[in-house]
Amino acid sequence: MAKKTKKIETPIDQRETFVSIQKSFADSDLSVEEKLKTLYALQQADTEIDKILQLRGELPLEVEALENEIADLKGKVASISSQIDGLNDKISEARHNIAECDTQLEKYRSQLENVANSREYDSLNKEIENQELLKAIAEKNIDESKKAILTKKTDIEAIKEKIEVRTEDLKAKNTELATIVESTAAEEARLREQRDACAEKIDARTMSAYDRIRQSCNNHLAVVSVFNGDSCGGCFNSIPPQRLIDIASNKKMIICEYCGRILVNPEAF
Repeated sequence: MAKKTKKIETPIDQRETFVSIQKSFADSDLSVEEKLKTLYALQQADTEIDKILQLRGELPLEVEALENEIADLKGKVASISSQIDGLNDKISEARHNIAECDTQLEKYRSQLENVANSREYDSLNKEIENQELLKAIAEKNIDESKKAILTKKTDIEAIKEKIEVRTEDLKAKNTELATIVESTAAEEARLREQRDACAEKIDARTMSAYDRIRQSCNNHLAVVSVFNGDSCGGCFNSIPPQRLIDIASNKKMIICEYCGRILVNPEAF
């Protein structure tokens, strides 16, 4: 019994174009005409979805930017608060050092009353000077830390005020975006369902080429009709008469030699 030869599928190249798949375009369960009709319907659905997304304009990006800015500002508040905690720890440590200095000073001053010679007297005075210097340094650290804390608290208040303003801006943008999304949600859902139904009928290589060309064009058109009787509806360059006849029949894939888009005759569908 003869074994069936398994068909080897060519891996999809992400650089795929309609020109590169032209030879294999007819190799499908769909006829060329039906495939062109499906691609055109897919393009129509995508075009309408694009129009809906254009209604939202820059709002999604503006919302995202505000969310990121608010997150950054909150991060700054957390960072400054952590610095304040560090300064408070420094103040606590300095106060502890002052208390130790006071204990040592009391001890050395008490010993001064019972010195046996001038050498011991000078040594105790030196220790007293050192402790007084350490105490002065600790007091200075406390004073500087307190001033730094006040400055940082002022910074936090300024940032919190900015967060409040940005939060109100975000609330307004979200409300505006939600209103637009709500008003177009049903139509968008219908179009996406229509788009998915068309995409399911198209093979992976053709879809890859379609998506790539749509992404590379400013008007996001990959499948177009003839414009003004003799021009490509995508790039508006002239089409030779013989190719116009082929386009009108929808019996073969015709690609614009200038922009690489597929040309179809939707009236025949």
